[in-house]
This record gives sequence, structure tokens and C-alpha cells, in this order.
Amino acid sequence: MMADKKEGYDLVIIGAGPGGYIAAIRAAQLGLKVACVEKDAVLGGTCLNIGCIPSKALLESSHKYAECRTGLKAHGIMVGETSFDLATMMGRKDEIVKTLTSGIDYLFKKNKIERFTGAAHILDGLKVRVTGEKELLLTARAILIATGSRAAGLPGVAIDGTHVVSSTEALAFAAVPKQLVVVGAGAVGLELGSIWHRLGAEVTVVEYLDRVLPTADRDMSKHALRIFKKQGLKFLLGAKITGIEQAGEGCRVNISGKEPLVAEKVLLAAGRTPCSQGFGFEELGGRIDKKGFIEVDSHWQTSLPGIYAIGDVIGGAMLAHKASEEGVACVEYMATGYGHVNYQAMPSIVYTHPEVASVGRTEDSLLEEAVPIKTGIFYFKGNGRALALGESDGLVKVIAHHDTDRILGVHIIGPQAGDLLAEAVVAMEYGASSEDLARAFHAHPTLSEALKEAALNVAKAAIHG
Repeated sequence: MMADKKEGYDLVIIGAGPGGYIAAIRAAQLGLKVACVEKDAVLGGTCLNIGCIPSKALLESSHKYAECRTGLKAHGIMVGETSFDLATMMGRKDEIVKTLTSGIDYLFKKNKIERFTGAAHILDGLKVRVTGEKELLLTARAILIATGSRAAGLPGVAIDGTHVVSSTEALAFAAVPKQLVVVGAGAVGLELGSIWHRLGAEVTVVEYLDRVLPTADRDMSKHALRIFKKQGLKFLLGAKITGIEQAGEGCRVNISGKEPLVAEKVLLAAGRTPCSQGFGFEELGGRIDKKGFIEVDSHWQTSLPGIYAIGDVIGGAMLAHKASEEGVACVEYMATGYGHVNYQAMPSIVYTHPEVASVGRTEDSLLEEAVPIKTGIFYFKGNGRALALGESDGLVKVIAHHDTDRILGVHIIGPQAGDLLAEAVVAMEYGASSEDLARAFHAHPTLSEALKEAALNVAKAAIHG
């Protein structure tokens, strides 16, 4: 059967996650004729459907439940016996996802972006074959790969979706597991571990490295571990898993040099792997590195002329907003000859309670490069707004260049850390000094005063610290 031909596109995008769909909208705004191919029936990719958004919905629901159980008494609020309806929580989560994904549908129509559902395969001559309900052949002046990533496994360990699960299944449990072993102490593991611990699971987090949040500033990692232990999460750090086997209705997790753990469910949250194969790029001679990431230049151009790639599939921080910014910059470069992403001002947030947020460099990485630095720290226990909220555990750390005072990194663990970080991101984007941040007005009483105090403390001038 002959494929229907659709020609004349300026850009065909493969993948409708936060990289692909935002790139499509921006390209359309710039006057390009755009088509977007997505294998799933709904738009939004991992982030909207089985990642960022559903996890935040469940984090919020589980936090409210935990607060009712243990957090209101200090405010003089007495409640009776509390319970929760997991099906209602899941329904709320699904409704939020539906609202957002249908919103992307609307934006595609508004911006006259043609959407095709099916598997994409890149052919020679900047053509894309789409295999869905019917076969289509799209031709374009350029192709943008935004295929994202998937949960990584462990050698010799298979995800069966029932006993050994990925984040996808862990966001849709029909019941709270009695015991949950989380493999990986990064953002995904700690967020999902927090959800199910609040709802009653006994959670043990197993991490191969010697600390939680291994890419975070070491001060944040230490403080976070103390807080999470206090909340009741259990940790095995510096632990190597040698195998996972089914044991009755659950699993036995074997760990080198330690007693095995028995759990009803095991969540593999040990990173993600790029979706870089199976759609023709490699077969055409496109370069992929040893870890499976598509190689690109500074303008996201791959080794194949006219084919670009962004987001998780090219490596770097696997964050939705990183993919989005790359998508915008990439299509702006196609249309105008200029597009740029400042990776040094890229924020990263872990949505536990309290949140852990950072932008820029860590102290360890700067010291390894012998960069002369000075630091300022301020604890939320000295912040009036944090005390009023009853959330005074945490700190802000500002790192500046010793000679120029330019801000090199800001790290926060504490209430609403992700929102507080936005100020630091803008400051770094504009090359601000710690003194610039310290001398700017910060309303009283607000949590943002903690950032001001940490910036003041770079010069050992904190007022309340």
C-alpha cells in the first residue's frame, strides 16, 4: 500500500514532550509550517503523562494527608482520625494530566501545527515515514528529534511492572505497598519514596554512591539526608545491588556484603536512558555516543545535515525545562540564525518536603578546578516567615567568585525552595554579584529574606545570622 504524501513542511518534529511540543509552538510563531509526530495518543510526553505532573499531584495530596496526621497540632488545630481514598487521589492526578494534555491539543490547533499519531522513521532526503492508522510520508526542510528518554534498568534486573517497577507503575499503584525498596537516591527515587512513605509504606532507599542526591552540593545532600531520616525514610548508602528475585508475593533484594531486603515492591529509579534508536537516525549514519546519546553541535545540529536533536536524547541534565529551552533556541536558530541556552543558569529542583533547589556550580566542583570562591550560608530557623509557617528546617547557600563576587551557584533546601530559586536564576542570567543580590529589597516577612541574608553572609554581613 502506498503511503500518503504530505510535503512542504519547514519542520517535522519527532516527539511531543516538553521539548518537542514547545519547539513546535515556537516554530509556528516564527512563521514555519510545522508537523509533529507522536507515537502516543496523547501529547506531553513523559513529563506531563507519567513524570513531572502526576508525581507533583501525588506529592501534594500525600503531603496534605501527612500534615493532617502530624502537622496541625502545633498550630492548635485538632483533627480526629484521618484516612485517605487512594482512588480519589489517583483520579485527581489523572484529571490534572488530562487538563494539561488537552491544553496542548488546543495550542497545536491555535498555532496551526499538524499533528500525526504513530511511529516515526527518518528516511534519506529529510523524509519521515509515519506508521499509524495509515502510513504517511512527510517531507521537510528540517527534522527535529525530541524523543526523550525512558527509565534505565539494572544489569540482570528486569522491570516486570508488578513487583519490580519503574516510575510509571509507581505513579499508579492500586494500593499502598507494605514495604517499598527504592533503588536510587536521586530526585525520582526520593520524590516517589516520599509519596508512598507518607501514605503508610515502609520505604528503604538503596543508593550505590555514598550520599543522597549525588549531583547536589554536598551541604545540601547532608542536610537532606538528616531531614529525610527524621521523616522516617530508611537509607542504605554505598550499597551495590547484586540481584532482585521474586519471593512469595514480593521481592528479595540482594545487596553485596549486606543482608537482603524483602519488599512487596521494588522501584528502579537509577536514572534514565535516551530513546535514540529505532527510528532510522543511526541507520542513516547519525552519530550516537557510547551511552546512547545523539551527538550535536552548539546549535543542536546532528551529524546529519538538516537533522537536529534536543532534550534528554542528547544528554546533559534530563530536565523538562532544559528540553523546552533547547527547543525554543533550536528553532529560533533555524528561523533567525541565532539561538542560545545558558546552561550555567539552569535550575534543578527536587520536590520533596522540604524542596531541594539549585542553580549553577557546586562547591566541590569549583574547588576541584581550583576556582577561588567565597560562600554565604543562612539557616531558615532565623527567618520569621519560615518560623510562622512551621517550616524552619533548611538553609540557603550562595557561592561567589572570590575576586569578582559574581554568583557561581545558589543552593536551597527549605520551604518553597523551587520558587525562591527563580530569583537566583535571573541574577545569574544577568551576571549579578552576591552584593547585587544582598542590596536588593526583599519584603519582610518573606522566605526570600533567607536568600538576601545568605548573599549578605558572603561578605560576612548577615544581619540575622
